[in-house]
Amino acid sequence: MSLLEIEKLTVDIGGTPILKGIDLSIAAGETVGLVGESGSGKSMTALTVMRLLPHRARASGRVIFDGIDILAATEERMCELRGDDIGMVFQEPMTALNPVKTIGEQVAEGIRWHTGAGRAEAEERARRILDRVGLPEAKFPLSRYPHELSGGQRQRVVIAIACALKPKLLIADEPTTALDVVLQKQILDLLRDLVQENRMGLLLISHDLAVVTDMSDRVTIMRHGEVMEEGETARTLSGQVHPYTRQLAEASMHVPARTIPRVYDRQAPLLEVNNVVREYPGRRVSLLRKGTPTRAVDDVSFTIHPGQSTALVGRSGCGKSTLARMILALDRPTAGSIRLSGEELTTKDEAALKPLRRNMQVVFQDPYGSFDPRHRVERLVAEPLHLLDRRIGVAERREMVAAALHEVGLSSRDMDKYPHEFSGGQRQRISIARAIITRPKLVVADEPVSALDVSIRAQILDLFADLNQRLGVAYLFITHDLTVARAITDDVLVMHDGRIVERGRTADVLDDPQSDAAKDLVAAAPDLHRAIARRLREQG
Repeated sequence: MSLLEIEKLTVDIGGTPILKGIDLSIAAGETVGLVGESGSGKSMTALTVMRLLPHRARASGRVIFDGIDILAATEERMCELRGDDIGMVFQEPMTALNPVKTIGEQVAEGIRWHTGAGRAEAEERARRILDRVGLPEAKFPLSRYPHELSGGQRQRVVIAIACALKPKLLIADEPTTALDVVLQKQILDLLRDLVQENRMGLLLISHDLAVVTDMSDRVTIMRHGEVMEEGETARTLSGQVHPYTRQLAEASMHVPARTIPRVYDRQAPLLEVNNVVREYPGRRVSLLRKGTPTRAVDDVSFTIHPGQSTALVGRSGCGKSTLARMILALDRPTAGSIRLSGEELTTKDEAALKPLRRNMQVVFQDPYGSFDPRHRVERLVAEPLHLLDRRIGVAERREMVAAALHEVGLSSRDMDKYPHEFSGGQRQRISIARAIITRPKLVVADEPVSALDVSIRAQILDLFADLNQRLGVAYLFITHDLTVARAITDDVLVMHDGRIVERGRTADVLDDPQSDAAKDLVAAAPDLHRAIARRLREQG
């Protein structure tokens, strides 16, 4: 008998159909992958199981969990089930955690609420589950707050909360999207172990086919609120009977077409980073004595030439984003030199930096978070134009915004819309339009496709490659996804503990890594072909 049985589930919001007759089942101890593009209905399916749908949503069909009719259950009964029998791991741990409560308080809270345990007993159980997910109290005391942990550590806290009461069903909604490949592997191994130990059912929602293949026994592929294909994972993804399954598989291994070999002048560096160091004060030991400073970036040197695309890869906390902030002149290094087109950035004040900023722009990981939701696209894309050395009239500004939107595959009609009216991929295109409107020589892209599903990711990578060829833009790609590095960059820098430990042509480094840090990244990177082959071997 299935632990979870979903039959003919339909959900509409305000009369708009969201889910259209979904069928899905999970047995105890089984992992089922739920795959599809953004807007396919994956998360809405999970929210229906948890009965956390928006107020205007209407659901029909059958959702039976452990013999309980979820759609007919009272809210009081659902409060008992959530956390106790059904746990959920959300995509963004910093949003899921309460920033003003310690990690010990947050793990113990559910234990006390569901079991009636006293404070001391709940804290002891919280201590044990945090230790089980790799956060032992000796290194991670219960008194720590979420902001004092890395992204991977925060995700472990969320898993600890979800698994503290050993639920029968665990729903993991994109649990590793923002994590580097080594942390991703650790988190997935942890989820696999917890499923085996507690015979939990696991619903793994992901846009990464390699992760789903590696983790799940069966897979359900969704599109536009409908199930396109479902079955045993390896055979479904190797057979690719449905055209949409084939489309997803091709997009997950997509390499942008390079019609013109990229040639750049190695004699005239665009960006020169020489012996850069960035230290932060250590925690104060007493009122009179400070702790040892933390060296986030340690004697880093490299160059980027006009038109060159360089990847900066490494584990979370290795110093990638700190280095990027110094290159963008948002932070000053403790020591060292950073030059853009021969101009020293580290000694200039903000007024002197202004004319240089037009030549360096940034594309962030989360475009929605980097936009003011109250402003229309025209104003958002036009923001960097104040860096130009002349006044721009209203008509000219609209022309420049329209041209930038056209270059990224959008329309001038989009200027009058708000960010919430666009999909995730379209918002990232708007972010790129904002970055290129001043015709910069260098664009720093900080995890620009990590939150996008595979089809949209392929489109954005094609766009980056096209702009590189047409406009000669140089890129510094900060990424934990080695497939992105391989697809879009000429050279790669591997960073570990604040230092560059390996560098070279991208294919050379990723095909034959020499440093331990690079070897760990390559070994941990998910690979769809490899995962399918392993699964098929296991099944004989």
